[in-house]
Amino acid sequence: MGSPVNGSGFTFNLRRRQVLVAGLATGFAVAAGPITAATITTPAHGLLAGFVSVPAGDRSIPAYRAQPAKGQRHPVVLVVQEIFGVHAHIQDVCRRLARLGYVAIAPSLYERQGDVSQLPDIPSILPVVAQVPDAQVLADLDATVAWAEGQGGDTSRLGITGFCWGGRITWLYAAHNPRLKAGVAWYGRLVGTATPLQPRFPIDLAAELKAPVLGLYAGDDDGIPLDSVQRMQAALKAAGSPSRIEVFPGAPHGFHADYRPTFRAEAAAAGWQRLQAWFKAHGVAPAV
Repeated sequence: MGSPVNGSGFTFNLRRRQVLVAGLATGFAVAAGPITAATITTPAHGLLAGFVSVPAGDRSIPAYRAQPAKGQRHPVVLVVQEIFGVHAHIQDVCRRLARLGYVAIAPSLYERQGDVSQLPDIPSILPVVAQVPDAQVLADLDATVAWAEGQGGDTSRLGITGFCWGGRITWLYAAHNPRLKAGVAWYGRLVGTATPLQPRFPIDLAAELKAPVLGLYAGDDDGIPLDSVQRMQAALKAAGSPSRIEVFPGAPHGFHADYRPTFRAEAAAAGWQRLQAWFKAHGVAPAV
């Protein structure tokens, strides 16, 4: 963010961030439509829920935070966005976790590269995402953890979960932060072509994971073939990792996304139960 001394730069960046937050807060990303009747909306009553500002390196970034309105020292779960950004579905996931007793926070991880909420389709979003460095994402997640800790969250019980684009990031973060207790990655890409900004993929990091990750993957995923899942399973086994992958036969990519036609209620509910059990088993459970 620009210095307050430079009035024009400061004002421009401040207004840009306000516009971004306003866009995120209005609902679903345009490219995510059409929105289906199965869409789940979790109420915010009894929660502290809304956008906050997280200091991250050269600026502050918006993040959606939800947590119980009462009590203290709730465990912290980072929620990593889909390709569509921190839109209504990701915000709802945060509220679902908050209702379980977590501080759930989803930082806007494309903040420096651009607002994707109003772009018309996925091909329009991809060039923005391609400009997002993994190093920036990991640093912004670290900054989000620091912010949550400063607000009273219990980061000794730190978890992470992410969807699609965020599923890959979940694996990367588990290899990055030794303070992490557990991760749950929903259908994130496991293999790919390295670039200067995205130099490594989960399969490259199987032996470097600092926290156990549960992968929840689709058996009928057009973008993540089962052979890549099998390769990752073999890499985890070779590394002696406690991480594992569960595949839901017949489910498509995005089976947890209740607002999309890819939603599969049974697989989504089963995955959500697996997430809770995984967090509980690895020290990220809320106090009873």
